[in-house]
Parts: sequence; C-alpha cells; structure tokens
Amino acid sequence: MSKDKNIEKAYELAIERYAELGIDVKKALDKLQKISISLHCWQSDDVVGFEKFDESVSGGGIQATGNYPGKANTIAQMRQDLEKVYTLIPGKHRFNLHAFYGDFKGKAVDRDQIEPAHYQSWIDWAKTQGLKLDFNCTCFAHPKANDGFTLSHPDPAIRKFWIEHVNRSRKVSEYMGKELGSPCIHNIWIPDGSKDITVNRYGYRKTLKESLDKIFELKIDEKYMKDSIECKLFGIGSESYVVGSHEFYMGYGFTRNRMITLDMGHFHPTESVADKISSLLLFSNELMFHVSRGVRWDSDHVTIVNDDLLAFAQEIVRMEALNRVNIGLDFFDASINRIGAYVIGTRATQKAFLYALLEPIEKLRAFESKGQNFERLALLEESKTLPWGAVWDYFCLKNNVIPGEDYIAEIQKYEKEVTIKR
Repeated sequence: MSKDKNIEKAYELAIERYAELGIDVKKALDKLQKISISLHCWQSDDVVGFEKFDESVSGGGIQATGNYPGKANTIAQMRQDLEKVYTLIPGKHRFNLHAFYGDFKGKAVDRDQIEPAHYQSWIDWAKTQGLKLDFNCTCFAHPKANDGFTLSHPDPAIRKFWIEHVNRSRKVSEYMGKELGSPCIHNIWIPDGSKDITVNRYGYRKTLKESLDKIFELKIDEKYMKDSIECKLFGIGSESYVVGSHEFYMGYGFTRNRMITLDMGHFHPTESVADKISSLLLFSNELMFHVSRGVRWDSDHVTIVNDDLLAFAQEIVRMEALNRVNIGLDFFDASINRIGAYVIGTRATQKAFLYALLEPIEKLRAFESKGQNFERLALLEESKTLPWGAVWDYFCLKNNVIPGEDYIAEIQKYEKEVTIKR
C-alpha cells in the first residue's frame, strides 16, 4: 500500500475516533484551511536587510546568532528561498516585510525617504505568488539608533527623523493593502531602552507617547492598513529598562484604539501569553501575535509544538476568536538551515491550531460546568494522544504538500542544489 493510501486510511480511522467524542474533523480542517500565517522576511537573511550605510551601526537590540551557510544575499535569492518555503507549507499565507528590505536598486535611500515605489517589486512578486503583505517600520540598525533610542530620543531632530520614517512606512503599508486587496498590518516595534539603570523612566515614556500621538495624526485608510504596537520585556542593549513595556502599550492601545501586538518571546519566561488573550480581547476588537519561542533570555528561537504554543492556540480556539486575531512569525536562527527553520516554525504553528480545533471542548465545558474537575482533567490528558497527527498528514496531502518528515529530504536537496553554492 502506498504512503498516500496509508495516510488516507489513518485519516478515516481518526475521523471515527474523533466522532466518538462529538468532534467533526472535516469542520476543523475547514477552519484550519482559513488560518493565514504571515511569514517574516528576516529569517531568510539573519536580519540584515538590503540597505548600505557607510557609518558603523549597532543600535537596535536585534541579533541573529550562528553562521550556517547559504543565507539569502539578494532580493532574488530571498524570493527564491521563500517560494520554496511556501511549497512545503499547507494553506494560503502572508508575507511580512521590514522597511529596510526595500528594493532600492543600489541607491542610497534613507529611512525618512522611503516611498511605495521602493516596494513595488515586492508587491508585484506577492501578486504572482498569491500572497498578501504585512509591513514593519525599521527603527534599528541605523546610525540614528546607535545610542539605543528612537521615538523616545531626547533629541527632537532624531525623533522627527523616526516619526517621518514610521509614517512613510504606514503610507507604504496603505499602498500595499490597496494594491493587494487585503489590509496590511503595519507593526511598530522600537528598541528604545537602557542597558543599565535609568532615573528617567517616566520621561522617556512620556516622550514616546507624544511621538506616537504625532505619528497617528496622519490618518490612514483602515480599509487598507491596520496599525499595531508591540511591547518587549528587554532586549540587547536594553536589559535594565525598555521604554515600550507591556503596560505602556496596553494603556496606549486601549486609550487610542490601536491594535496591540504580543510576541510570545517578549515576556518573562514564567509569563503565559495565552493567559493574556482573554483579558485583552474583552477590551480590544483585534490583536496581533508574533509567534516565537523564548529560551531563557533569547526570545527568537524557531517555534515548535510545545506547551506554550498549544496553550496559545487553544485559548484562541476556545474563545472562538480566530476572526479577531492576526498571526505572524518572528524568529531568526542562523545556526540551522533557514528554509528548514521557516517550515518547522510555520508547520508547528498550524499543528498547534489543528490540535486546538480537535479538542473535545463541548465535553470539557460540560464537565467544568458541573464541577467535575477530575473528569475534565482526565479528558484533557486523554486528548493528548488522540490521532491528530493522522489528521495533520491528511491536511498536508489535501494541500499537495509533502506530509510527515519527508520534507527534510526536499530541503536537503534544495540546499545541495541552491543555497550551498552561494
């Protein structure tokens, strides 16, 4: 019997097993098919971008570790790699671009001078691939970020530069959304903070609030673009103090009606992002998430199916909030095959949502409503060994994507024929 036939047979058996618990597998797969994940460009080249500055740059709090061979060095190489990645991921997804990845055609274009024309070739490429785009201003890796401050900088001239950059990024996002017929999410993350103790916490945050207010004076058509603002606990060069903390952006987002972005690696290791979702969605219509895996101090390891990711997906599905969340990836590992990192991370995120969609939630709720806590815990445990892997393999097969571990050989082949020759 061929492998495909075995997958189909296992899938039919899984349908029967889940039906015993009142779960409609086909309905779960229909929902999974509609979950669109935004893949991030910076995994492809270790967060380098396509700008060139004569001055030494450092400020930014972003660093990819490792020197695995074969990273993308040009826009053409990056697109070639991404096209390969999308063939190994079931479903239809998005692409998330940082501002300093513009197609500048060898010209020096500073951040406060970017225009939609610098991203037209990305839009054209997205159209050929059937992708929608998201965007980020790039407030790091620039001479004017070398001291670790941008929108909260004490120097008004530097703040003005970054305000202009952010608003030009927002206009680029609006243009992308209009061109592609899907709202482009523009995410603001800044590295601002202090490596050591500061005595001016309030002052920097007051300045950041004023900068953001100035930015949002520029009205953008929300039909084509959505703003989001992202917090962080600490970063490289901001170990002791981050201006844009969770509390800052939560307060700003709620009082200014702006979408909040939660990165799964941007909190204390003992904090649960999943636990934050229900609270935030009580007061906000929509949330943005960056899916990553924190390991001790490092927030950007390749996503895997672990307890944190499962809890994240379960909370969204249990709340029936799939239509109120936006899912993007944000990890960058330069120590392993970069195409492989994309595929592992995206498929892991999809697997977590499938696991959540196949949870016997009605029975679990019934137990809980009756105070049957033993029964609830027992069913949660037994659910872990239900045949959801068989359903995942079928989902890949249905989408004409290599199921199981066989994609490893496909990536090895691509490495041998393409990336290792760079």
